[in-house]
Formats: sequence, structure tokens, C-alpha cells
Amino acid sequence: MSGHSHWAGIKHKKAANDAKRGKVWSKIAKMIIVAAKAGGGDPGQNLTLRYAIDKGKSANMPKDTIEKAIKKGTGELSGVSYEEVLYEGYAPGGIAIMIEGLTDNRNRTGPEIKKIFEKRGGSLGSSGCVNWMFHKKGLIAIKTDAIEEDNLMELALSAGAEDMENVGEVYELTCDPAAYDELKKAIEEKGVVIEAAELSMIPENTIPVNNAETAKKILAFIECFEDHDDVQEVYANFDIPDDIMAGLGS
Repeated sequence: MSGHSHWAGIKHKKAANDAKRGKVWSKIAKMIIVAAKAGGGDPGQNLTLRYAIDKGKSANMPKDTIEKAIKKGTGELSGVSYEEVLYEGYAPGGIAIMIEGLTDNRNRTGPEIKKIFEKRGGSLGSSGCVNWMFHKKGLIAIKTDAIEEDNLMELALSAGAEDMENVGEVYELTCDPAAYDELKKAIEEKGVVIEAAELSMIPENTIPVNNAETAKKILAFIECFEDHDDVQEVYANFDIPDDIMAGLGS
């Protein structure tokens, strides 16, 4: 789930993931399998695989589980074949929702996703109805007490960042996906601790959600998708203020 501030969405997702670690590992394993199948098992030559492995490591995924997933992708071990799926629609309040998934049975996953939309008062849209609102970006969050703002700005811009924003608790850096790996590496080489890093779909514009009850419904709506085994990522264009997000226990 990613909304604005993007860090608020990441924090909320991380808290949910900690409570469902086994499911998270299973989803990342699928991502690794698909990446290895498409581009080979060497993360040095396969950027998508390297990103998936980094995601596994940040989720404390065991090394042998990661290696086994790579071997399944390259065919060294037998495994299930997955295909990428994308679903688009709307949550209550007109919030745009985009769902990326990996499935071994499209005919099962599609109806299940549609049912979640309908049960929660949203609507599944046609292909292309909302994805034009989002742009793929690298997103890196760094605690504001980890480095002086001017120093980070100089480092980030020289390493390919497009934008940097102070959102109170963290600095949010965004970059073109092609610059993500180098930007992350440059920050790490300076010894700066990265709080979170991911490739994300960033909304062009956001819809403010200033009512706590509405915010709670939207987050519950999104969590239903995130809890689905075939769903990898959920993106949305909501903007829940930090004070309301904090009041929801995030």
C-alpha cells in the first residue's frame, strides 16, 4: 500500500507485514521465482531479481528460502509457474486502487479480487481506468536525525534523485526506477541508515481523507487485498494526514 505521505503508507504496511511474516515471505518468494525465470538467477545481472532479494532480506527472509526460490525460477528445482496480473478500480470515496499480483490461476484470482471490491463497497474497473494516474518511481525514506538535510540533498541529487521532501519523521527521496539502485548504493556507502526503500507506483495527485472513520474504512479495504495470497502490491491515491494515521494506531 502506498499513499501520501508515502512514508505513512510504508509504516502501516510494515506493521501489518511484521504480524504476517510467513505470508510476506511466501509473496516475496513468488517475486523471486518470477524474476529469476525472466532474467536468470544472477542478481548481479538481473536488477529485478536483486530488488526482490533485497526485499526478502529486509523482511528477514531466511537465506536458504531465497536461494530455493531462485532455483525454482531458473528450473534447477521444480515449482509452480506464476504470471503477472493487474487489477484496477476504486475504493469508497473515489480513491483509485491499483493491485499487482502473481498467480498460478488467473481464473481463480480475478473473481476473488472482484468479490473483495464488491464486498467492501468499491468497484473493479476496466483495464487502464486508473493506472494512468500513477508513475513508477524509486522511493527511499531516511530518518531526519540520520543526516543533515543539506548533506543528504547534495548526496541525493548527485546520485540521481529527482526530488527530496521533509515529511517530519523522514526525508522522502524519489527517483527514476533506472536510478534507484545507484541512489540506494550511494546512500549506503556514506553509512547513512535507510529506513525503507522500494520501487513504488506514485500517484500524480492525491485525494485528501480528513475523516478518521473514512480513513479506517479505506485502510481496511486495502488490507483485505494485501491479505490475499496472490496480491503483491496495492497502490492508492489517498492522502491521510499524519495525525489521523497516528490515531489509527499506525
